Amino acid sequence: MFKIPFKFCLFVTFIASSCKTSAPPAQVEQTASALVEIGNEKFSLEEYQESYNKNKFASDSGKALTPEDYLPLYTDLKIKVLQAKEEGKDTTSDYKEEINSYRDQLAKNHLVDKVQVDKLTEEAYNRLKQEVRASHILIRVSEDASPADTLEAHRAATVLRGRLEEGSDFGDMAAKFSKDPQARVTKGDLGYFTAFQTLYPFETAAYSMPVGKISQPVRTKSGYHIIKVTDKRTNRGMVQIAHIMVQADTSATAAKKDAAKLRINEAYAKLQSGSEWASVVEAYSDDKQSSKNNGLLPMFGTGQMVPEIEETAFGLTKINSYSKPVLTMYGWHILKLVDKKSLEPYSVMAPALSKKVVTDSRGKALEQLNAKRLREKYAVQEFADQWNAVAILGDSTLITGKWDYMRAVSNDWAGNVLFKIDQSSYTALSFLEYVKRKQQPRSKDASPSIVFRRYYNEFITESLSNYEKEHLEETSPAFRSLMNEIREGVLLSQVMEENVWQRSLSDSVGQKNLYDRYKDKYKFPERALGTMVSAPDTQTLNAVVKTLAVSPYKLERKAKELLFPVNVTEISKEQSGILSDLYIVMEKNPDYIVEIAGYRSADETEATSANRIRNVIKYLNAQNIPILRIIEKDYGSFRQSAESERNHRVSFQFYSSSRKDVERVYNSETGGSVMIDDGYFSKEKLAANGFKWQTGSQNSTGNNLVFWIDVKKIEPARGKTFAEARGSVINDFQKELEKQWVSGLQQKFPVKVNATELEKIKR
Repeated sequence: MFKIPFKFCLFVTFIASSCKTSAPPAQVEQTASALVEIGNEKFSLEEYQESYNKNKFASDSGKALTPEDYLPLYTDLKIKVLQAKEEGKDTTSDYKEEINSYRDQLAKNHLVDKVQVDKLTEEAYNRLKQEVRASHILIRVSEDASPADTLEAHRAATVLRGRLEEGSDFGDMAAKFSKDPQARVTKGDLGYFTAFQTLYPFETAAYSMPVGKISQPVRTKSGYHIIKVTDKRTNRGMVQIAHIMVQADTSATAAKKDAAKLRINEAYAKLQSGSEWASVVEAYSDDKQSSKNNGLLPMFGTGQMVPEIEETAFGLTKINSYSKPVLTMYGWHILKLVDKKSLEPYSVMAPALSKKVVTDSRGKALEQLNAKRLREKYAVQEFADQWNAVAILGDSTLITGKWDYMRAVSNDWAGNVLFKIDQSSYTALSFLEYVKRKQQPRSKDASPSIVFRRYYNEFITESLSNYEKEHLEETSPAFRSLMNEIREGVLLSQVMEENVWQRSLSDSVGQKNLYDRYKDKYKFPERALGTMVSAPDTQTLNAVVKTLAVSPYKLERKAKELLFPVNVTEISKEQSGILSDLYIVMEKNPDYIVEIAGYRSADETEATSANRIRNVIKYLNAQNIPILRIIEKDYGSFRQSAESERNHRVSFQFYSSSRKDVERVYNSETGGSVMIDDGYFSKEKLAANGFKWQTGSQNSTGNNLVFWIDVKKIEPARGKTFAEARGSVINDFQKELEKQWVSGLQQKFPVKVNATELEKIKR
């Protein structure tokens, strides 16, 4: 939603609430063609009808306004806009720039061929239901190659297909002849894929073919493909895993590979003996990025992971189950199943798919369809002789992306008209500047003449698109109406800002006078002051209430520990990375307080744990985390751990002074079902949640939630002070200022209404 149309709706609603009972003095007269005359401006029945249909529910009551009720709102709006125009606000550069910005944004939606986008979106979704496995042989040729080179590549592809039809083995032929760099290893096998994972023409051919068949040569920007579909299956959906990885890629030494295998087996044994997943990840995983989040990886589907990971992940059936060690090109992995999701309904996926079809290789197909539509919609007259004079400038520098027409023939290209769209002329000079601006390096086998002609066709398409954009108001009544609404909305915003909003905020004397006149209007009802908590179950509720009992509130959140070698207190480079993560958490959560706890073993000096704490605090202070947000706890050699290396640690526990932080932490575990409300509650709200109107703590249940409230006191009804009522006072002051201002404008711009025309709307 754009800023100004939203404001405009608010303006209409505001007018409805402030002027509904006080219509401007309208002199009803018969006019020949207009429904309303305001000053020297005339407004037709159709204009009024359109505005009425859009805004007839713009009132506090929520009921539809009658045509008579809406008329004062409509005329007041027009009067304000006329005043803005009289002041010249529609002629300023800022106004024009703002309108052009909105126009550019809105035009994009009107220029998209929605029918074709919807068609491709639905096609993509239907393809996503299925996964295809295929092999291919690539005969490489640039999309900008000369006709002779293109024909030669096509013939080569046709010959290869003939040999395949005669019985030659597809894998052997792919390994021998395909220009796909992976073909020698994969023998052309691409594995399983689904929509959006290959080039659109390739995808279309693969989905159109039955299993076992061999395609005719399929053209993509890479060249010609011979495709063989080897299998099709139902989409397996999406899967999310966490993993433990011990790195040992294919280039590692035999000793390193053996060590990696030994280490992953050790990690697997730990899991089988009952060790927690998080602790094993922390101790063994070499994937430092995912280990920060217990090894969690983003959700993925078919064709998005290496085959070994993909097949193992989809083979896991029970949430939180884990696999045996799996070897990939990166090393050894243990996978844990976190979540599985089937393909979502079309209604859910359609918005994201619509964006995708425009940006992936389908976009090329959309561009071609759009070019065809524009050529059919507008009369394009091309001049072959003028093109032939320009075409000679397309030399070999186009291939390197260093072409410059100024170094070529010196002609009056500004006077050379290449084509016309209706009556608009497009010169060779504008085309040459377009090429210079758009050029980029091309494939070595590209033909300069083909590239130059391609630029020319793209220039025509872009010119047609710009022409359509410039004439949208003429061809699209809906766009014209929307732009008129925005122009009025911007002007209305400016005059309201000057005459109402800014004045109401800056005139503190006027605010106070209005408050004194209507003091009895601004009152608090009887209210209860306290804290209310809701949770999905009693156990969670009790945990939240217990957390809130002591401030600062202890959060169910910790940072990664620092483990030190014996007698070492200085921060290492690796530990600085962990502290950097701690700092980021503190920076993002300004109400957080961190408890820094230091430990030492019995054989270390007493100052060791204190020095570790001091060095951590020194690091945080250098990052502008103040000492007031840090709690120090030196446990020395007390609380010894069963894991000896943890006796030389510094640990971190988060607290917060904000109850909203408590709410957020619990919601990260319960899916958003915990709510903590502090402040005043009405008698109606307490009753709705099953509470009695009394002080003290109470519990209740309802709507699959459990509730707790602690009412500190019940305050009787009383009048608001000026400071407490200021928000309401300013709102009322705005209404008063607007009423006074509009009253003056009504005298300046007299309104005449054709009652006969108004009757037509009623019927």
